[in-house]
Amino acid sequence: MDLRRRLSLCLLAASLLLGGCASTGQVSLTEVRQFADASARLGAYGELSRRYRDTYEREQPYLSPAADRIARENDARRRAVYDDFVSIQKTVVLYMQTLSVLAGDARYDLSDRIDDLGSGLKANAESGLQQKQIAAYTGLTRLLTRVIASGYQNRSVETMVRDGDADVQVLLDAMIALTRLYAKTNDNEKKTVLGIFDVEIPFSTKTSDRMLVTLAKVHYLTKSTEYKLVDKRYDLALQGLTKVAQGHQKLRDNINNLHGDEVRKLLAAYARDLTSLRDALSD
Repeated sequence: MDLRRRLSLCLLAASLLLGGCASTGQVSLTEVRQFADASARLGAYGELSRRYRDTYEREQPYLSPAADRIARENDARRRAVYDDFVSIQKTVVLYMQTLSVLAGDARYDLSDRIDDLGSGLKANAESGLQQKQIAAYTGLTRLLTRVIASGYQNRSVETMVRDGDADVQVLLDAMIALTRLYAKTNDNEKKTVLGIFDVEIPFSTKTSDRMLVTLAKVHYLTKSTEYKLVDKRYDLALQGLTKVAQGHQKLRDNINNLHGDEVRKLLAAYARDLTSLRDALSD
């Protein structure tokens, strides 16, 4: 075999070997990218945060003057902490998007998203955020700024998860706690709004009130249906956030074995579950 033919065969073998390695690496991280993408796109939390902020606008027509004064004070407190609550979500979403970039072939620029994170959480007693959550937010935003600004140089999925997991888990716990707060606030609103109809309709027995009672019953059914649908959204959002936290914990626990079949199957299952939850939230 002449030198040229041997050289060609060597190059072909090297090409197949490198191609096989690259393909294996890409496949083994596909599930990481799918999980990160599904986590970033879960949604609902931002919508439910806005609903929490706007509670007073919905309940105000049903309030007595005395109750209205208290409700306005609560409204001011909710609006004061709203930006902080949403900033937590933006940071977790950007982290997941960055993780997806590291797990994939593309290297798209996320630097414009850094500006959306703001300057940091405020130590506001009304928000209920603790110092560990404020520290986690600061730590994760610094990590993201450093990684994205460097163009992802010298950064892998493994090091990103290792460096970010503790802060991500704290912020996800905060999002879960806040979603439960939103649900509790919505439950109080529901009792306020529907309670008026429960009290007033039975005592409206005059013939002249018949049309008014009919309209009130229709409105009651409309509001009751609205609250049932919203209650379902809180449940779905909590399921989704819990799965994101569990999936990321699996990543951290198996950081040195992301190529393993079992880990890949677990992450793929989490991605499917999160996609299903997102679809349910979109219905």
